[in-house]
Amino acid sequence: MSAVKLRLPGLLLAAVVALAAAFLGEHYDTPTLLLALLLGLACNFLYEAPKVVEGVNFSATSLLRVGVALLGARFSFDALAHFGATTLVFLVVIVLATIVFGTFASRFLGVSRELGTLTGGGVGICGASATIAIAAVSPRNEQSERATAITIIGITVMSAIAMVTYPLIGHWLGLDDRQMGLFLGASIHDVAQVVGAGYSVSQVAGDDATLIKLVRVAMLAPIVFVLGALYSRSGRSAGKPSFSVPGFLWVFVLLMVINSLGYLPPTVVSLFQTLSTALLITAIAAIGLRTQPAKLRGMSRPLLSLIVLETLFIGMLAAALAVWV
Repeated sequence: MSAVKLRLPGLLLAAVVALAAAFLGEHYDTPTLLLALLLGLACNFLYEAPKVVEGVNFSATSLLRVGVALLGARFSFDALAHFGATTLVFLVVIVLATIVFGTFASRFLGVSRELGTLTGGGVGICGASATIAIAAVSPRNEQSERATAITIIGITVMSAIAMVTYPLIGHWLGLDDRQMGLFLGASIHDVAQVVGAGYSVSQVAGDDATLIKLVRVAMLAPIVFVLGALYSRSGRSAGKPSFSVPGFLWVFVLLMVINSLGYLPPTVVSLFQTLSTALLITAIAAIGLRTQPAKLRGMSRPLLSLIVLETLFIGMLAAALAVWV
């Protein structure tokens, strides 16, 4: 009960911002998820109140995971079929290429190779979650925690920028909804921004972008274990890799399997979709609320440049794949 009381003010704040975004989106024909992010950023000063911090953080993390997990009820294995095996293989190649690019580009910017791998993994896989998981098995020093924090902030900001600009770039390239979903899902860093960008274009683009993004998320566990093994072999690991596939991904897959077998009644599917949408809007509003641009002043220029280059690199590869298919 104490945990509920602690989180309630922040949950209510995120919910109010989400309701405002839903109202404006419905009445002015504007993407609700994008409005939730922008309204959250505009109300960022409210995050300075200690009473709302716990609830806003809970909304931006736990509610986001639940919202994405419930999206599984919307999909079936038939939905993956239209991508084709070749597309999925190239998606894996894009993720691995981004990590390799970050590792080797770091030397030209005066950044350590391990930090290049860390940022490349965060950009290539799933943003902050991947950054934290990779940092857990990476070599540590007196600056590692600060570097990890700066990396998370930089990746989050670049992902937010991509969420707003990539749909415009996709329209400029003449991508249809299917291609747009592939482009957004293969290039944007964080799950929330992928969902926001995809559904701001259309339902089809949002569904495809989410599926593509979750393929990238599924690569997190094996990549963390491989990196942990490599660092352990060289005697530089911070610890044994103990990361597992995120629980929300298991729920997503389970619901997808049940729906594919036809065991989910239409009323349940509709309920899960409505609940998922509400949770995602609230989560994105919370992400906007807790984004603090002032913290970017502490970012080192080489590290920021590296994250920008990695973002451009994966964006170009994803755009090429979307145009090619």
